Amino acid sequence: MPSSPLRVAVVCSSNQNRSMEAHNILSKRGFSVRSFGTGTHVKLPGPAPDKPNVYDFKTTYDQMYNDLLRKDKELYTQNGILHMLDRNKRIKPRPERFQNCKDLFDLILTCEERVYDQVVEDLNSREQETCQPVHVVNVDIQDNHEEATLGAFLICELCQCVSTRWAPCGAEAVTEGRGRGRDRDVAEAVTEGRGRGRDRDVAEAVTEGRGRGRERGVAEALTEGRGRGRDRGAWPRPEAGPAAWGGVSAQLACVRGARW
Repeated sequence: MPSSPLRVAVVCSSNQNRSMEAHNILSKRGFSVRSFGTGTHVKLPGPAPDKPNVYDFKTTYDQMYNDLLRKDKELYTQNGILHMLDRNKRIKPRPERFQNCKDLFDLILTCEERVYDQVVEDLNSREQETCQPVHVVNVDIQDNHEEATLGAFLICELCQCVSTRWAPCGAEAVTEGRGRGRDRDVAEAVTEGRGRGRDRDVAEAVTEGRGRGRERGVAEALTEGRGRGRDRGAWPRPEAGPAAWGGVSAQLACVRGARW
């Protein structure tokens, strides 16, 4: 499959389960993709809910795998953590923290609202360089292996929708007209991903950046009458009937003037 010009980042909290499952599927579909976490440390389930395994982001997946193998092979085989780490180390050496990455992306997908807020906050704190917009879309995915797999297919479908409308852009594409057109394209792709014939509640509000030297704009998808960031609908599971997905939240932001 030919690679897509769309530069994609997928972000969860620890860069272990949800973002890595999506990274795996998107890379196999030919997307230029990287994955990240936003937490201060990497956390994996431990022997009890209040006893997680905590690692630094510099710790490799292989080191985590061997550590848990030594601690309790049966437990971490049974709960799927060793299998997950084995997959992760085949994709890249170690987890990465989004706040430490300065690479350029066209589309950033987050896996929960808290992570979405952290990503947008980080982008808005960066110094302006290129004024190239980056779109941030949140898809709420429960942090378990089954939901991570289903969520990854949903993210892949969304990326395919966006990719069909996408064309590589240079500085001239950030002009008023084309910039607004691309914002609409991404908003439409997010809506299309929810399935034809469903209520289309994703609204887009593009704020033109204000202030000298740090022009920023944030567009957030707000569902009318339901409060910030709540756009809940039944997104169909791939190869499943309508409403196979439960309530999934979608949020859209367009951040202008970040460190891009």
